[in-house]
Amino acid sequence: MFSKRFLTTFCLVLFAALNIILLSISAKHRHENSTCDRVVMAGIAPFQEGVTQAIRFCERVWRHYFSLVAARQESDHLKETLAKLGLEKSQHLESEIACQRFRKLLLLDTEPRLYQRLLAAQIVGLDPSIWFRTVIINKGIHDGVSKGMPVIAPEGIVGQIMAASYGYSKVLLITDRSSAIDALVQRTRTRGIVEGEAKAYCHFKYVVRKAEISEGDTVVSSGLDGVFPKGLRVGSVMEITKGPSGIFQEVDIEPFVDFERLEEVLVILE
Repeated sequence: MFSKRFLTTFCLVLFAALNIILLSISAKHRHENSTCDRVVMAGIAPFQEGVTQAIRFCERVWRHYFSLVAARQESDHLKETLAKLGLEKSQHLESEIACQRFRKLLLLDTEPRLYQRLLAAQIVGLDPSIWFRTVIINKGIHDGVSKGMPVIAPEGIVGQIMAASYGYSKVLLITDRSSAIDALVQRTRTRGIVEGEAKAYCHFKYVVRKAEISEGDTVVSSGLDGVFPKGLRVGSVMEITKGPSGIFQEVDIEPFVDFERLEEVLVILE
């Protein structure tokens, strides 16, 4: 017994053969319009129509395929161009932000102060330890930096140089536990010592209990520690705690410098 696929193939081949025979007969009598010609035309037309539709379908598929390939290539090119433009935009924005920071440093450098020589430096490293708060700057002994020099930013005091090599220096931040600054409240002239807490704030210690001090007061350097010139901004009073006893009150200070976003500093050389 013949399979269904075999019968279908056989019928198609037979139909094609008959159409070829009819085409041959029609070609011999192409100028006549006999009954035979009409029969031949009726048999040939469906076959020719099917072939034509198949060819047109293949042409459309082929044309659409190339259109899709071209569209995909154009899409990839546009994505690449967009990525490059995004990168350039990010770089231009970063340059603009850096210019704004450098402008602040320049304005600070031109202000009349007791010191005259300031050295701009960039932070190139951070101490990963949670116990020490230090950063590395790209200036060192070769640039005139030495241990003990104060480091500032447009917002206020950053810290001081704790070690210097030929081209780099380590800065001890004011939030480190071993940092201490002789300071005073700008409004009332109340004195105390600002010590770090290895966190985002500092303690203003040895403030007598009867001293007038309020939240929001600005704390500046007193200049009596021999390191930081007088009048440099340290931070603002964040919280005041007075215990039931004792001669001192506990004061927390929030530094003006945002150490998480700090990128450039100034070293006071004189």
